[in-house]
Amino acid sequence: MLSTLRPALLIVLAGLLPLASASAAPLQPLIDAALAGTGILRLAPGTYEGPVKITGRLILDGGGQAVIQGNHAGSVITLKASGSVLRGLIVRGSGDSHDQIHSGIYVEGHDNRIENNVLDDVLFGIVLQKSNRNLVRGNRVRSRGEDTADRGDGLRLWYAMDNRIEDNVFEHMRDLTFSNSPRNRIIGNTIRDSRRAMNFLFSTRTLVEANLATDNATGIVVINSNGFILRNNRVMHAMHVSGAGIAIKESTAVLIEGNELIHCAIGLMADSSSDPLSRLVLVNNRLAHNVTGINFYGERGGRILINNRFEHNLWQVTATNAGQVEAEHWAGNYWDTYQGFDLDQDGIGDQPHELYVFADRIWLETPEASFFRNSPLMEMIDFLERLAPFSNPALVLRDRTPVLRAAPWTPSVSFNRPAGQIGAAPDSAAMTAH
Repeated sequence: MLSTLRPALLIVLAGLLPLASASAAPLQPLIDAALAGTGILRLAPGTYEGPVKITGRLILDGGGQAVIQGNHAGSVITLKASGSVLRGLIVRGSGDSHDQIHSGIYVEGHDNRIENNVLDDVLFGIVLQKSNRNLVRGNRVRSRGEDTADRGDGLRLWYAMDNRIEDNVFEHMRDLTFSNSPRNRIIGNTIRDSRRAMNFLFSTRTLVEANLATDNATGIVVINSNGFILRNNRVMHAMHVSGAGIAIKESTAVLIEGNELIHCAIGLMADSSSDPLSRLVLVNNRLAHNVTGINFYGERGGRILINNRFEHNLWQVTATNAGQVEAEHWAGNYWDTYQGFDLDQDGIGDQPHELYVFADRIWLETPEASFFRNSPLMEMIDFLERLAPFSNPALVLRDRTPVLRAAPWTPSVSFNRPAGQIGAAPDSAAMTAH
């Protein structure tokens, strides 16, 4: 009889100990008792002593007021089970080892739910290691360390498939890292004040949708990840010297649709598709107020650009290899630098929009000269070349059907709502033209 009452008694004490004492109550015995009993542990407000390890199916609910305080050694919560729920916890005090991936919440298991937790004063935030079909939703994660290289990843997936990462807020961290992790869905998250908002490596067939990335050194980086979809994201203020809103490298069959890339060093940076039949497709994106709207490097070809908007960029498009223009398809894009007419009033320019490289070739072919971009000397050289070119300018692109009047930009999702609701349908404020 006593043995059957002991688990229930310990769970009841979980609600009383934090109120009766200022010191933290050890959490591991309560977890062990819950695993031996109902598999449910609801914590009363207060501070509980970690680190803890969960090795069975458990619902652990902190109600938003239970603090799990680690001892600054190792991960605070280690979950090595499937079908569990970690909800409403305040997690603090992980260790400082990057090699051992000291985290707020470390998961090795499948079909778990990590919801509405706050992680602060941790190195890595949430780690999914060889973990599939988990839901990570509504969490707020902040790493420690002033320099970005000293911080840990706010979210790290390694060999983790079919997970959903939704409506989280990640800030003051290093990166969100997805390595060898295909078929994940990353929707409606906010990432700010970090190094790379998202970094994908060998993570094919991934959907990145309705995320807001602002004030990071670089936005979204996709490397060796085929069948990738980037849709309706907003990337802003990636103004690091090498910062790009979106960077694509050695990836095929990539769709970039409905994104806003605003005030970045480079809006989009991409090489050529390695497979000529699986192209890089850009449709209905807005690239505005960037130093360079798009930079294509390497071989030309394998790209389709339709119905995009280029507004107030210092350089609209640059290319390290300006040849083979016919290997790309440009159509129906809006260029605020178009200088043609529309005599038949059909909304399409009578002449193609063509972009040539004049003095720009100096810094494209000699990167050290980029220090003088936009200087009076370079502007004078560029003007003289256009007036009386002493060499044949290189044709970068030809849009045969440029649009003269762009409709007001209407995002498909709202970015004006509180963080954690970014992926919701647009409201009236978000429908206002930018």
